Amino acid sequence: MKMKRILAAMAASAMLFSMAGCSNDSGSAGGTSANNGGGDAGAAGGSDKVYNIGICQLVEHPALDAATEGFMTALKDKLGDSVKFDNQNAQNEATNCTTICNNFVSSNVDLIMANATGSLQAASSATSSIPIVGTSITNYATAMGVADWVEMKGKNITGTSDLAPIEEQENMIVELFPEVKQVGILYCSAEANSKYQATLMEAALTADGIAYKEYSVADSNEIQAMTTTAVSECDVLYIPTDNTIANATETVKNVVVPANIPVIAGEEGICQGCGVASLSISYYDIGYKAGEMAYDILVNGKNAGDMDIEFAPKVEKKYNAEICQSLGITPPEDYVEIAE
Repeated sequence: MKMKRILAAMAASAMLFSMAGCSNDSGSAGGTSANNGGGDAGAAGGSDKVYNIGICQLVEHPALDAATEGFMTALKDKLGDSVKFDNQNAQNEATNCTTICNNFVSSNVDLIMANATGSLQAASSATSSIPIVGTSITNYATAMGVADWVEMKGKNITGTSDLAPIEEQENMIVELFPEVKQVGILYCSAEANSKYQATLMEAALTADGIAYKEYSVADSNEIQAMTTTAVSECDVLYIPTDNTIANATETVKNVVVPANIPVIAGEEGICQGCGVASLSISYYDIGYKAGEMAYDILVNGKNAGDMDIEFAPKVEKKYNAEICQSLGITPPEDYVEIAE
């Protein structure tokens, strides 16, 4: 609950004392509330203001977890004990995202952090006034169903993107598998940003004269069957940053490794689960940047809708040593092994 400073005569002091001890925790279905503070007390410029932040994370996954950690750390570094978080996980359910974000609005949080596309969509539907900072969003225009992000300028949304250069990912396919004839693109059709990445990959493959075929699943129940079909028809699979696939990498691994079919992944977490290589960004870094953007909104008075979407400052070629060894693949020297 927002702390309210009451400047009144002595007769109102009793009311001020009673309000100072109040708190308001926003509950929700599909997540566990956690208030976390840290750093140096008084870091918010000596003010007794406490900023209440609602975090809606779509699903538990190492990449998204790292983004949330980075976001919280950035704000604790800058605000110390003057920030509290209600950190909720929607367990990959859109209805939970809606419930969580509506509860944040009812609790009148100062800002909502939306981690992944489903969370951003729910937060946007829940409020047009509370600032929203997204992270782990591939393309904000696609996520919000607009043709161009310019249409959203001046509104209450900004954030950081997890998009790694698709053309460079396609270059990795050519570099590692120069004899490739057909690439299978595996993703969840319910995730708009996955389709966006698939379209970019198709254009890059076409430019190099490489055939491709899409293999889209509606949900996790279809992953095993669709992956089995894909490995029977393709030389290499490409999986973009996709939350549904990321939550089922063991299923994919159990199909592709026995079939001796390599996977190039859009992000490190998927690669660690079932891939051979990835052009990786740091999700912690984009989360931390999102936290810095949130600070500018909360403390420096910036308007979210006037702030540009930020991207990862660097990318890195990484490989999964275990699966590379299983498939007999030796990555080039400029590839870095993914730490266990």
